Amino acid sequence: MPTARAAARAAVRLGALALAGSLLAACGGASEGAADAAGGKVTITVDLFGSFGYKEAGLYAEYEKLHPNVTIKQTDTEDEADYWKSLQTRLAGGGGLADVQAVEVGRIASVAQQQADKFVDLRKYGADSLKGQFAEAKWAAATGRGGEVLGLGTDVGPEAMCYRTDLLKQAGLPTDRTELAKRWSTWDGYLKLGEQYKAKAPGKSAWLDSVGSLYSVMIGQQKERYYNASGELIWETNPALKTAWNTAVQASEAGLSAKLDQWSPQWNQAFAAGSFATIPCPAWMLGYIKGQAGESGKGKWDVAALPGGAGNWGGSYLAVPRAAKHKKEAYELIKWLTAPEQQAKIFTKQGNFPSSTGAITQIADATDPYFSGAPIGRIFGEAAKAAPVQVLGVHDQNVAQQITNALSEVERKGTAPEKAWENAKKGVANTLG
Repeated sequence: MPTARAAARAAVRLGALALAGSLLAACGGASEGAADAAGGKVTITVDLFGSFGYKEAGLYAEYEKLHPNVTIKQTDTEDEADYWKSLQTRLAGGGGLADVQAVEVGRIASVAQQQADKFVDLRKYGADSLKGQFAEAKWAAATGRGGEVLGLGTDVGPEAMCYRTDLLKQAGLPTDRTELAKRWSTWDGYLKLGEQYKAKAPGKSAWLDSVGSLYSVMIGQQKERYYNASGELIWETNPALKTAWNTAVQASEAGLSAKLDQWSPQWNQAFAAGSFATIPCPAWMLGYIKGQAGESGKGKWDVAALPGGAGNWGGSYLAVPRAAKHKKEAYELIKWLTAPEQQAKIFTKQGNFPSSTGAITQIADATDPYFSGAPIGRIFGEAAKAAPVQVLGVHDQNVAQQITNALSEVERKGTAPEKAWENAKKGVANTLG
């Protein structure tokens, strides 16, 4: 849900910060599988960023029905960066951790390479037998240096373009997804169409939500982004990253953006208000749009292929901390949630694209009435097949955050791009130490 996920990511990025509430009060060190006091009942705590769609799709209720002794309680944090910071604090202290913790794909290298001792090696419960259910790259990313299985993959983030058919029609632009895909087959074509939209834009609507989302989806089309295959930090000299930066700056200077920081309250409100006509959308964004735009948005949205080719933005994992109170029960839950049948249900109801190869086959013909009957199974399925296998680095998400922060300065404060780039470099240096 992811970077991610992806991150982030999916139907409704809502909830209290992960430190809040009695849900996470359970500290580590309790005996494995210990039952709650009342009659052998077990309460499994799940801590996520955003919404992975489990509650919305009825999967928790279904699991509790299958396991009458189990109650599932979930907390989530709207912003993944806030979630990760809180998780790091609790991992360092060993307390306040849930039985299940989510990890965005941009953080999984950090877990696998630096924090394997903080999470349960799921091989202890037979996770080895699940390897064949997942895409090879998805499985490998959550494998520690010693072969530890540190998480099970939930989804991946194949990319497309979501758009408001009613706003495009009012601006005199085509609304057919096939025609649009041809018109914006390149990012230059996308920006040119945006300039046409701006000339006749209805109300105060902009062409896209933010240049940060444009950058994020473009960099998701690259195999190497922040690190190379040798684990070296290359973001400053990566020409593909600079192209994504320059395109985002160009969109800002052309006045095509609504200047909204992603995940902010203003950005959330803009979905229902019709403040922008297009938004680059990984599969998990579909559920987010539904949650924010609401029932009144049904039939006004559609999905088309992404400019510039396929890419991936986000995707996540479910892991079990070593300090979890109910390790075995937590494993059984995440094994069930990430099984092909459940991943297929999540995609059908929320849009999160499966990381399970069996689930991908099941959803190939899926359509979504909310998005004007778009063949989302085909669109995102083709994108998933064509997307590059990305090189994941330990600090991917940290670097990405500094770059999108700098782009926000460009579009919202009018900071000169050269100055913003220098600010990004300083931000990365300070973050990485």
